[in-house]
Amino acid sequence: MGALVVFYVVRTELIFLFINDNVWPESQTPQRAYAFNHILVVFLIGIYDVALATTIKLTAGWVFDRKRIENLQAIQLKTELQFLKAQIQPHFFFNTLNNLYALTLEKSPQAPEVVLKLSEIMEYVLYDAKEPKVKLLNEIIYIQNYIDLERLRYGNRLSVQVNIQGNIEDHMITPLLFLPFIENCFKHGAIENNELNVLIAFEVTQKNVLIFSVINNYNVGTQNKKKHGIGNENVLRRLELLYRDNFTLVIKTEEQNYIVTLSIQL
Repeated sequence: MGALVVFYVVRTELIFLFINDNVWPESQTPQRAYAFNHILVVFLIGIYDVALATTIKLTAGWVFDRKRIENLQAIQLKTELQFLKAQIQPHFFFNTLNNLYALTLEKSPQAPEVVLKLSEIMEYVLYDAKEPKVKLLNEIIYIQNYIDLERLRYGNRLSVQVNIQGNIEDHMITPLLFLPFIENCFKHGAIENNELNVLIAFEVTQKNVLIFSVINNYNVGTQNKKKHGIGNENVLRRLELLYRDNFTLVIKTEEQNYIVTLSIQL
């Protein structure tokens, strides 16, 4: 209230001294200063000006805060994705080095080929997989190299079939997204006393939907054991962060087959 009184006095006196004797030039008839009607109009103008200035200030502050929050969320998202991706790489190399160690104990002639395959995989992980998106074809080649390593280890006990349908060459995908599902085939599959049969499929539909599926037979006993590591939870979290509602993930078992189906809108 005091501010409005000061505003009225200053405005009236400045108009009277520097502009016109008529302190209310907007009126159709001359008006005296400090008359009730004049005071009321100036107060209303002051309230309007204050409200307008306050609205502009609050709006600007809201926009600034919203942008700041969005930037913080983007930084947090990027940091979390980097953390999740970093979890996958040591996990994979740890398993592969264990495989290589087993071959060296057996003095297997396949050990040099494992080292070569491992170097190709490391090159992909250290360079290509740093990008937010990679070519789908390169990701499939990376997975094929991993399968080749497992094939060298398990020999005739392993049967893997990879089916590819649709145009995969023109599409990009988040790197290191499918490998945990494929690793699970070898961690929990029926490989100890029986053959391990794995069917992997990549299909890009005409609506640019990527359908990835992997099916493997498994030992029932391994499903009841506590699972260590990152596995499916890691992939699910990355999918939620990157694709939100543009994916579906279904994991189920049917007649001692473990089935994973992942659909992503590209």
